[in-house]
Amino acid sequence: MKAPLGFSSTCIRDAKDALTTPPHQLPIYATSSFELESIDQAMAVFQGREKGHVYGRYGNPTLDAVARKIAALETHGLELEAEALLFSSGMSAISTLLLAQLQQGEKILTQGNLYGGTTELFLKVLQPYGVEPIFTDLRDLDGVEALLQKEPDIRLLYFETPANPTLACVNMDALVKLARAYDCKTAIDNTFCTPYLQQPFRFGLDYIVHSTTKYLNGHGNSIAGALVGRDAEAMRGPIWQTMKLAGTNCNAWDAWLINNGLKTLALRMQRHSQNAQTVAEFLNEHERVARVNYLGLPEHPDHALATRQMRNGFGGMLSFELKGGLEAGMQFMRNIEFCTMAPTLGDVDTLILHPATSSHLKVDQAVREANGITDGLIRISVGIEDVDDILLDLERALAKR
Repeated sequence: MKAPLGFSSTCIRDAKDALTTPPHQLPIYATSSFELESIDQAMAVFQGREKGHVYGRYGNPTLDAVARKIAALETHGLELEAEALLFSSGMSAISTLLLAQLQQGEKILTQGNLYGGTTELFLKVLQPYGVEPIFTDLRDLDGVEALLQKEPDIRLLYFETPANPTLACVNMDALVKLARAYDCKTAIDNTFCTPYLQQPFRFGLDYIVHSTTKYLNGHGNSIAGALVGRDAEAMRGPIWQTMKLAGTNCNAWDAWLINNGLKTLALRMQRHSQNAQTVAEFLNEHERVARVNYLGLPEHPDHALATRQMRNGFGGMLSFELKGGLEAGMQFMRNIEFCTMAPTLGDVDTLILHPATSSHLKVDQAVREANGITDGLIRISVGIEDVDDILLDLERALAKR
């Protein structure tokens, strides 16, 4: 019989024989490390001969469960498997992918109308270390192939479709075929669509990135990111190792919040899409609006392509160009009352942003304007509120001078 523990020791030690039936909800494993039963088991786990958790930065059961769910959603209905990892943010997911897949002297081929933070990452962090971004119009397939022929050091083709904030689309199927012909990997940011609206693996993409902060979580209470890859060896090898050593991993609490949001993803995306379609049609008829970027409008130049690549609707994101440029844009932002001015998207409430003075402030103005991100452009993440309340606020904001 073991000697009884002291009071302080009893306070510290957890009960090992507390039996329970399985939990209905995913538990939060709020632990930085995991106990190993023996030195033999420890050696087996650390050497990779046996599965197990050892330290929170390396992995956690809560994270693993949510990562598996996201991978399952991106491959739902497809005859393929994928691996996923969760990160501390969407930007850390992108950074980890690039650090793991690219070396000094290699290049990224991408588009000029990316999210501003991604553009800054390429130019201000990666480029000084010798990884060069090449910006081009990815809709020009002949131009893309010419660059792939001219630049054999291009190792990754990275894009958004739809793009943030112009909603411009690129042809995934054609780009993947070109990339494969030149031994180049492909990656897409699928944050705007989520797998409910678009599954890039259908078109052969190698990697899918999400800022789970946005639609996958949907409630604005967690910052995290996800990377889903078809190459299990790369995901379990260099990408996991880079995450582990760079410390870009997610934590159990944020992973649990993502999982909670995922439960209503399909319902939310349906309502986001319905409301956004109504808002886009309203703005399209307004005299103070010069142009509306929404893929659900037949006159959008990428409507036909989006119809082929997307399903279940066209999402909750749109942008529109006000007549009057910067002054009109600033005045509109001052006038909104019901909608929220916030530098994020994908929440259940409607969020409005002026890209030229916020998300794309540090993107060169010539590059910004060449890609349709003008001083009068307003971005809206249409929420799931009563759509009449959204319309009334927009009408009031547009009417005030």
